[in-house]
Amino acid sequence: MSKVLNKDDLAAIFAASPFINWLNLRVVAIDYEAQTLDVEVPMRPEFERKAGSGQWHGGPLASVIDTVGDFALGMLLGQGLPTINFRVDYLRPAINTDLQVIARVRRAGRSVGVADVDVFNHSGQLVAIGRASYATLLNTPEKKS
Repeated sequence: MSKVLNKDDLAAIFAASPFINWLNLRVVAIDYEAQTLDVEVPMRPEFERKAGSGQWHGGPLASVIDTVGDFALGMLLGQGLPTINFRVDYLRPAINTDLQVIARVRRAGRSVGVADVDVFNHSGQLVAIGRASYATLLNTPEKKS
């Protein structure tokens, strides 16, 4: 297993990625025992479904879910991971709200990991859920013939 990432490590990785930095994810808490990652995401005009509506577009929501799920596993394995499969269910509109996103690792296997992600509005209502699988078998030495 690689180096376990802490809150400062994740914040530095988020800042170093142009896209993740643009999403403006803020690590709130890491619980290694429960294998959860808690992140805040402030609303910004670029995330709106329609200008001036204050309603989150599904694309940024999906990006946030995938990214936070990835790093819930990544914090345990020491690096970001490629997504294998991803789904999201939008349960209610997120309007005029920042988001709280909590990812829970369900499996951190040798080749595949799975994370479930819950997205809440500022009132604590669940607005979306996601599940993704990620490739965890990385940096393996190449076999020589």
